[in-house]
Amino acid sequence: MNRFKFSVSGKTRTEHDLLGYKEVPEEALFGIQTLRCIENFDISNNHLCDHPEFIKAFGIIKMGAILANHKLGLVSDEIKDAVVQACQELIDGKHIEFFPIDMMQGGAGTSANMNANEVIANRALEIMGRKHGEYQYCHPNDHVNMAQSTNDAYPSAMHLGLYFINQKLQENLKDLIKAFDDKKKAFANIIKMGRTQLQDAVPMTLGQSFGAFADAMRHESARLQKAADEFLYTNMGATAIGTGITAEPDYARFCTEFLREITGLDIKLSRNLIEATHDTSCMVAYSSALKSIAIRLSKICNDLRLMSSGPRTGIEEINLPPKQPGSSIMPGKVNPVIPEVVNQVCFKVIGNDFAVTMASEAAQLELNVMEPVMVESLVESATWMGKAFKTLRVECIEGITANKKHCEEQVRQSIGIVTALKPYIGYSNCTEIAKEALETGIGVYDLVLERKLLTKKQLDIILNPKNMIRPSMIKDIKKQE
Repeated sequence: MNRFKFSVSGKTRTEHDLLGYKEVPEEALFGIQTLRCIENFDISNNHLCDHPEFIKAFGIIKMGAILANHKLGLVSDEIKDAVVQACQELIDGKHIEFFPIDMMQGGAGTSANMNANEVIANRALEIMGRKHGEYQYCHPNDHVNMAQSTNDAYPSAMHLGLYFINQKLQENLKDLIKAFDDKKKAFANIIKMGRTQLQDAVPMTLGQSFGAFADAMRHESARLQKAADEFLYTNMGATAIGTGITAEPDYARFCTEFLREITGLDIKLSRNLIEATHDTSCMVAYSSALKSIAIRLSKICNDLRLMSSGPRTGIEEINLPPKQPGSSIMPGKVNPVIPEVVNQVCFKVIGNDFAVTMASEAAQLELNVMEPVMVESLVESATWMGKAFKTLRVECIEGITANKKHCEEQVRQSIGIVTALKPYIGYSNCTEIAKEALETGIGVYDLVLERKLLTKKQLDIILNPKNMIRPSMIKDIKKQE
């Protein structure tokens, strides 16, 4: 049975490393160290090939490295040209099938780094007219990994990959924000009751509710982007622990310049490479930003479920698009399944943040070997959130309708409108009016007139729903007779 996503003939080539020899499929662009990773780590069912952003990032990082080393006179034109072409192919989305390794792995990312080194080296050999495994002409370590360690190449590639994933996430988030803004406009003139502690508070518009959702997500989008921008700092040139051993003095600067040129992004070299090599605070900050947006989004989904509750005995201000029968025993029941699934995605993101926190805390001395679980957790969180944004928008928000008459009737029947009278008749009078209204069922409007606390003209102005959803000129209204 072929366990790979590429065709195999059954022919193999023999490769060796520190631990011995292994037979590698002849067609594979990867080599022995990738094969060991496949055999050692069958953990998450979340593979590097599932996330082409990271493969693209490795192509960028390795291209920057080979160009810097060539500029320093350390590699030939032939090797440089072949490696650059191989890297460009990764950047263009090719050869993804040759990255079958689990995102969860020991070794601080060495397997991922060597997977990239081997694929690029073997593809470069093809370009040079050589056979796979003829590493004397282009070696995964000596050429593709020149002046590098896993400890600078892996985090630099992972951070850049996360930056690319965040770009897609932001696109879905902006589309969701627009959907909320569209509902803000559509529902701008629908009066409803605002609520605090699930009790009637004061009137507002349904549009104001959705406008608040939009602004909440806008705020979180900015926070998320600010955290993602920290991924553009690289520690390339740090090599093993940040001292730059095996790299030329100008290598780090040249490599960073090439990375900026290749990507068009404002990639910067970290100020202290020793600190940067063991620091994972950028991933902690990004995870925290994902958690923050998950908390806000979950609250919105809670609100949508409450606002649509019913359809006859709940709040029933809005109607969510029906998506599936809601019960195997209760005919006619339809559940808010889209907000429910998004709630659950948010719970997962919040849980992943704890894993990232503990993994970051586990750093020791000059390295944090737990980066793979941080990357895997962030990939899962960002990927799931991106899909959740799109699902919520397409399957729910865009199809929401409002129960306008019901919303307005709830405002008329509410005791909460008495709050609008407090500046004119005082807190004590308002309390008595509210109490009597609750006990007798008589409306607030009629009780205020009965007690001659305000004129009908004043009352009509104050209790006009449009005047209760924004600040009002209290002095001018008091002058009305």
